[in-house]
Amino acid sequence: MYMKKNDHFSALNDFINNLKISEISSERKEILEPIINYIVNKAADSQIVNLNFICTHNSRRSHLSQIWAQVMAAHFGIQGVHCYSGGTEATALFPMVAETLRNSGMQIHQITNGINPVYAIKFSENSSPIIGFSKRSDDDFNPKSHFAAVMTCSHADENCPVILGAEHRIPIMYEDPKNSDNTPQQSKVYAQRSRQIATEMLYVFSKIK
Repeated sequence: MYMKKNDHFSALNDFINNLKISEISSERKEILEPIINYIVNKAADSQIVNLNFICTHNSRRSHLSQIWAQVMAAHFGIQGVHCYSGGTEATALFPMVAETLRNSGMQIHQITNGINPVYAIKFSENSSPIIGFSKRSDDDFNPKSHFAAVMTCSHADENCPVILGAEHRIPIMYEDPKNSDNTPQQSKVYAQRSRQIATEMLYVFSKIK
């Protein structure tokens, strides 16, 4: 493991070390292969890797994907990877997402209040925090060109036929944990989806040499 082990993030280190790539099906590995190829090709040319994870509301799946991808790039010491997220519309980062990441061992700091709060998400002592808030995929916060658009939900994939500036469009699709909102299963479902995404991003970046 390349991320520095310390008391502040020992729970996160343990969480990552307990993920099991063997649980990923061969079908899912095939779906993830284009992301691996994109990163490998960029790295081979010593280019920056920009990944913009996109879903409809930029509130759940796209944030989980963005954050775990950035964490796993750091985990394997892969330089020049920058992860973003966006939606077809802006809403807010759903609070249960922040809570789920906190339960995985990250430090979550809410920077602003209001209907679309901004969060700083720390995953190691010496890495810059990930800035999390809901935004459109073409928001000025995100790259305008030379990036891969990674589609994390079918609705956004179907309703956003063109992602301006994207070099590649890669659909990976995750089931929406929103279906569990306001039910007794909510925490469990969010934890399961987060773990699935974390495991798959661990697999992706384990393939980068």
